[in-house]
Amino acid sequence: MKRVKITVLKTTLDEELAREYGVEGLTACPMLREGQVFYADYAKPEGLCDEAWKAIYQYVFALAHGAGEELFYYGDWIRRKGVAICSCNDGLRPVIFKLEATQEESRIDYTPVR
Repeated sequence: MKRVKITVLKTTLDEELAREYGVEGLTACPMLREGQVFYADYAKPEGLCDEAWKAIYQYVFALAHGAGEELFYYGDWIRRKGVAICSCNDGLRPVIFKLEATQEESRIDYTPVR
């Protein structure tokens, strides 16, 4: 299994939807910043939002297991091998991520909880 590089490409705010549905003073995601980088394989990286992880982990898992050798979804989505562009599931202020397969081997650097 390989590690996957996760880069925060963009933090956004849909101002129209935020005006209609959001709380007063809602801003783009306060937890992540553009350019921030994480590395993952089968476990959520420390500091990455739990909800964002839930939205992207299946792509991370696929890339970690070799999906990066081919284009995702038969080549009708992303034109670069080993790359997926995904977002978290916050409908008012989604964060856009770039996931990249690496050649770095995974290693367990924590003690699993049983």
